[in-house]
Order: sequence, then C-alpha cells, then structure tokens
Amino acid sequence: MAEQQVQPLHNEKHANTKIQNGINVEFLKTQHLVPVVAHEFARVANEFPMSFVKNNETGQFQAVAMFGLEPGENLFVQDGKWTAAFAPMATTRYPLGLVKHPQEDQYGIVIDEASPLVGETEGNALFENGEETDYLKRRKEALVSFIEFSHVTEAFTKYLADKELLVAQTLTVDIKGEKKDINGIYLIDEKKLNELSDEDFLELRKRGYLAPIFSFLTSTHQVARLARLKAQQA
Repeated sequence: MAEQQVQPLHNEKHANTKIQNGINVEFLKTQHLVPVVAHEFARVANEFPMSFVKNNETGQFQAVAMFGLEPGENLFVQDGKWTAAFAPMATTRYPLGLVKHPQEDQYGIVIDEASPLVGETEGNALFENGEETDYLKRRKEALVSFIEFSHVTEAFTKYLADKELLVAQTLTVDIKGEKKDINGIYLIDEKKLNELSDEDFLELRKRGYLAPIFSFLTSTHQVARLARLKAQQA
C-alpha cells in the first residue's frame, strides 16, 4: 500500500488540486472494523452489523461497523470496488482530514497527496482563483460535523458503559456449515436494557439515545449477511 503523504491544505500549494468522488478502496480492503457515529446508526444497521470494541489501555469503548469476520478482511470490497449501498462517514472523509492545532482550539485541514483520488486532471477543484470552491466548503462542513458527531457518540457510549449496558459477547456464525466464533466485541445487553428503572429509561429517551440503541440492536442480524458473503467468496 502506498505511504500516505499528509500535508496541510493550502490555496497556493493546492491551487490546481482536484479530488475525485469515491472512497479509498485500497485502504478499506484490509479494514474489518470502522468507527461509526450515532447519527448514522440507522443507515449503518441496514448494511452492517455494529459492535463496540474496548481500548484495553484506556478502557474506553468505541462503536464500529463490522465489514469482516476477522482482522484484515473486508467482505464489501470485491474486484477493487466497494459493493455496499452505504459507506460510514469515517470512510468518506478521506483523502481530507482535520488536525487540531496543539495550542489553540482550532482545526486545520490536511490532505493525503498520495491518495489515488487526488490529482490535477480529474475530479472536483478545491480552489478557484485562490478561493475555496463550494465543493471544498461542503467537504469542510462534513469534516466538522464528523468531529461533533464523534463527541456526541463518545458521550453516548460512555453513558451506556457507565450504566453497565455493554456486555462482552461471542458471536457464533455459520459459514458453509462450519461454526465460527468472533470474540472481543461488546454488544448492548437487551436484558439489562429491559430491566432499567422507568427513571433510567426516561433518561435514555430524553437524551435521544433510544433510536441509536434500537438501530444498534437491529444491526446485529446483519452478522448472518457477513457469514453469507464470506461463504460466497470462499
């Protein structure tokens, strides 16, 4: 895989730079888990199973969409193409990113110049006469939204963890008659959810957490889809 060449975006240096539409399949084809934000859970649930993974160093949980059943496997990339009907925000940001300036509470935009989506001949221009194009403005807004959505999702996830609603699970899938266990993932404990006091349940509703919780629970059925895809590709 080509090395990334991440540089701050500059209207002079990148005066003629264009970005093609699409996602970085080259990078994605080895990703089996990708972070998702609560705002897109409903759409994610239509395509992928979701789970939470725990960072063993910090103890923090992160919501992820599962693209494969084992590390390095993405069942939604075939023949160099993305086959799902939807791609989570974390994947559509590329080749742009936001970097926080260490001293101030501001973000700067960076671009991966080595990306196959970046060039000077094809795609959407970023600058015109030194000014940002509408395309770049929209991309910037999406990057900022993603950061905001990520903070909301962190708070949501922490709340679930504090209420002990996340439970370590082993998912068992059937691939061509062979049982396979997937470990190291956490799901929302439906039993505990149903046993919450009226007060706690009302709190979930007030915070707007019920919709993402139900989307998350629905998404688990998509594990069977991954198993089917894996069996087909085998």
